[in-house]
Formats: sequence, structure tokens, C-alpha cells
Amino acid sequence: MAKFDYNALDANGNETKGSVEASSESEALNQLRSEGFYPTQISEAGKGGAGKTKVGKSKGSKSSGAAAKGAAKGKVNSKTLMIFTRQLATLIDSGLPLLRGLNVLGKQEPNPALRATITSLADSVQSGATFSESLGGHPKIFNKLYVNMVKAGELGGVLELVLARLADYQEKAQKLKNKIVSAMIYPVIVMFIAVSIVIFLMLYIVPKFEQIFDEMLNGADLPALTQGVMDFSEFIQNNIILLVAGGVLLTIGWKAWSATTGGRSAIDTIKLKLPLIGDVQRKSAIARFSRTLGTLVTSGVPILQALNITRETAGNVILSNAIGKVHDAVKEGESIVQPLEASKVFPSMVISMVDVGEETGQLPDMLLKVADVYDDEVDNAVSAMTSLLEPIMIVFLAVIVGTIVLALFLPLIEIINKMGQT
Repeated sequence: MAKFDYNALDANGNETKGSVEASSESEALNQLRSEGFYPTQISEAGKGGAGKTKVGKSKGSKSSGAAAKGAAKGKVNSKTLMIFTRQLATLIDSGLPLLRGLNVLGKQEPNPALRATITSLADSVQSGATFSESLGGHPKIFNKLYVNMVKAGELGGVLELVLARLADYQEKAQKLKNKIVSAMIYPVIVMFIAVSIVIFLMLYIVPKFEQIFDEMLNGADLPALTQGVMDFSEFIQNNIILLVAGGVLLTIGWKAWSATTGGRSAIDTIKLKLPLIGDVQRKSAIARFSRTLGTLVTSGVPILQALNITRETAGNVILSNAIGKVHDAVKEGESIVQPLEASKVFPSMVISMVDVGEETGQLPDMLLKVADVYDDEVDNAVSAMTSLLEPIMIVFLAVIVGTIVLALFLPLIEIINKMGQT
């Protein structure tokens, strides 16, 4: 019997170190996994760094290295990943072994980045690593939520069921994202058109009218509205380069500020308080929180670890901070209801449903019901926002263009009146 030193993660995701006696490295790995640990590194005692093996990595495999390199160069969108997850769940549920299922999907996958990643996963699984450990080697494609759910599925022997839940989660999350994006497309397009029209009028149309007025009015004073439009046109013509440079610098500054903790917090606070848009942002954040936490706990992920993952994937700093307080409360053995209520982010209906779920021992089911309710709420909020934004944006565009047109026509009316008097 040899002695092996190891680094591993426990069920809560905390790193631990120790040693175990076994006849071989693979037996030591199996022994640690049976005790609820997830080895990340293992080596025979006394050999130091030379004999260390990083679990989940294929040793000496050229195809694995090439696959990992190919995977790093490309991107895999959420829809492609959802289809892969659904197909793998179907194959495993049909009785196909995991390794064979990965090989089948790898051969037929059209996305080169995901195909290379699947090949790397297959090589890693074939070398003796668990599927979750193999997924952990590709954090840009498989996030912590994905890896931990698969890990829970492996421990419970229900990998195909967990993969099916993952696919459902990804599908609903993508639908929610599409709703928000579609709601924002219309105002963005209208604003782009409005700005383009104003720039075109200021640079090309207004200067020509200015020449006509100078010739026909012989330097007479223009109406205040017309003079204001002319001055604005002249300002844009003289400072177009500075305005473009200022816009670029403002964009860069905004991105830099939003990357800071304080900036991100301020932006997310403003998002939740904006009229129309804030309601959609709040409801979509609550739906994402409920579905993520409910899916993780239902799949067997420990509550503390599930809260950590949910906090990282919240998408809003205010909500993330609230989840962090929930995590601390649960860690101290308290209820999750009080910190949710104290955050002032979650509506009373959500808090009441979570409270009932906690009391009856059906918290995961209740969270998923909350997610379904708020998915519908997001639908209604998006529809309401769109129905209000459309006339508002049309009026906004009409006012801008109408003001410029009126400013140009006021002197023309005066010119026509003078011509009628002669």
C-alpha cells in the first residue's frame, strides 16, 4: 500500500489537503470520491512535485492538448451549449455510456470550438477523470453552475436527469434574455435614427437654408427658434471632430467606471429605479435568482454552495449583495427570509412564497414556481413597456424633426409675405 497526498474540494466547495493509503493512484481517486471529495491534485508521498497529477487533465495526449487549444480560440453561445446539453442528456438516458455519447456528439458538432472542447472532455474522461472535473477545465464555456450541477448528478447517479434540468434552465434563461433584448431594440433603433437625422440636417440641410436666408432677407434678424437652430448647426460643423472624440472618450470612461465596484453598484441601482425599464430589470433579476437557486438545490447541490453560485450569476450587484447576506444568515443557521426582506429588492409575494417553502421543506419547488411566475411577469412588463415606449419614441422623434422643420419654415413664411406685398 502506498501513501498519496492530495488536494481536493469538499461538498461545500472548500479546499482541503490530506493523504490517503491505496494500492494505486486510481484507487486513491476512487476512495476520495466515495468519501464525498473532489480531487484536484494527487501525488505519491515522497515524490514531491515530480509525481503530481492534476486530476481532470489528460496526461500525454496530443489530441487533448490540441482540442483544448482549439476550444480556447472560439466562443460557444448559450443556444449551442443548450443543444449540446439536451442531446447528451438524451443519449445517456437512452443507455449510452458517457464516453461514447461524447464521442458521438463530438463527431457531429458543427461548432468548431465546441467540437474541440467535446474531444478534450472525452479524452479527459477516458483518462480516468470524472465528467465534472473535465468540465472544470473549460471555465469559459462551462460556468460554476454547470459544473456543480453535473457534480451533484454524478454523486446522486442521476446525471441524465441533471443534464435535462440544465438544458431546461438554459432554455428558459435564454428566453428571458431574448425578451429583455427585444424590448430594448426598439428604443435604441429610434434613438439612432433620431441622432442620424439631426446630424444630417445640421451638417447638410440647415447650412443651405442659412445661405438662402442671408441672400433673401438681406441680413435681417431671424426668429429666435431659427437662430437657435442655426447656431446649433454651426456649433456641430465647427466641432464635429471634438464631439466624436468626446463621444469615444465618454464611452471608454463609462466602461472603465462600470468595471469598478462602486460604478457597477451605482449603475445597477439606477437600473432598478428607472421608470418602465427598472420594473423589467427587477423582475428578470428575481426570475433568474429563483430559477438558478431552485435548479441547483433540486439537483442536489448543497444550499451554501448553491447560494454562492447564484450570487456569482445574479447579474446585478444589488441582488448579488442581498444573496450574499442570505448566504451568511444560512451559514449561521438562520432563515433566508429575513435577509431577503431586509434587502428591499424582493417583493412581499416572493418573500411569502419562500417563507412557506422553507416551513414546508419544499423550498426548491417554491423557488421554481416563483421563477415561472416572474417569467410571466417579465412578459407582461415587456409588453407594457413596449406599448408605452412606441408612442413616446414616435412623439420624441416627431418633436425633434418638427422643431427643426418649423425653425426653417418661419423665415420662409416671412419671405413669402414680403414677396406678396411687392
